[in-house]
Amino acid sequence: MNSNIRGRPDFLLLFLTVMLVGFGLMMVFSASYPVAILKYDRPWHYVLRQGVFALIGLFVMFIIMGIPFSRWKKASPALLFFSLLALILVLIGGANINGAKRWFVLSGFSIQPAEFAKLSIIVYLSAIISRKGDRIRNFRRGLFPILVMIGIILLLVMKQPDFGTVLIMFFIAVTILFVGGVDLRHLFILFLGLVPIFIYLAMSKSYRLQRITSFLNPFDDPEDSGYQLIQSLYALGHGGLNGTGIGHSVQKLFYLPEAHTDFIFAVIGEELGFIGTSLLIIVFFLFIWRGFVAAIRSHDPFGLMLGMGIVMMMFIQFMFNIGAVIGSLPITGVPLPFISYGGSSLILCLASTGILLSISRDNDRRRKENYRNSTK
Repeated sequence: MNSNIRGRPDFLLLFLTVMLVGFGLMMVFSASYPVAILKYDRPWHYVLRQGVFALIGLFVMFIIMGIPFSRWKKASPALLFFSLLALILVLIGGANINGAKRWFVLSGFSIQPAEFAKLSIIVYLSAIISRKGDRIRNFRRGLFPILVMIGIILLLVMKQPDFGTVLIMFFIAVTILFVGGVDLRHLFILFLGLVPIFIYLAMSKSYRLQRITSFLNPFDDPEDSGYQLIQSLYALGHGGLNGTGIGHSVQKLFYLPEAHTDFIFAVIGEELGFIGTSLLIIVFFLFIWRGFVAAIRSHDPFGLMLGMGIVMMMFIQFMFNIGAVIGSLPITGVPLPFISYGGSSLILCLASTGILLSISRDNDRRRKENYRNSTK
């Protein structure tokens, strides 16, 4: 290997990322200024905080982009250990907000360990499966120890409780196991075994059951369980084709709960209309496509699984969020990647993108090496 050859990152992926972050800051301000004025008498309160998160996240992204992705393989045990420790500590000393212990609150800023545990589980699974190689097809020696570790992480997240994150982690794990070459019979049996458990968990708590029933027909309970979805649908309907214009949403004026967090897509739909939301979806799918290309071009099985896990994480979160906002999926409290207000989510997305950019740099470096060798 010629160490003098440096690969370039995927500049389209980088440009799309910066575009999404910039658009997110604009929409966070638009969606949050009414509640910011009411609570803090400062319309810029939430967007300034989100701006700090964005700067931290972009700094982390550029640092990670310059680190060879292969180094994360050695760091995977440490990342997993600290994630497990944080998930345990948040259950002990985390802030209790709306009956959930998901956050550490420090000087007014909240940190959600489960967000960073998503990336830890991606790195861990990619590293251990790439080390095991063909042994992953053996259930007892290959797959079972991995399932035990996944189960521990999911149980800790479920105790918070955070059912949406559990589902996301499950889909991430299945994706990496599939890409890693796990016996499909084992995956099928695992899926059949877990479906009843997920159904039980979804129906074991009254608030989760309410979310499912209200998603199916929110107008059965328009003042309680169906209220948020109804207001979201009103926002999207009011936006029509062209939207009402930036800053002119009506539903964000204390009609739509969580307007700047989980339901910011409804505000986007109201202010920018069908055209605006369609453009956002196109930009995001371009981002997913470039991430997918970076992953499948990797020469390293670890890079392939790592990239695919990150792409799946972003894709599932995007679909869960939009599905909830338009009434196609139950409300799970999953933020819209790069757009929703929230430091943990934004920094996670940018750090994960840094890894995708690192993979794309390695792909470009190898392409240049191959070209130089072929011309000698």
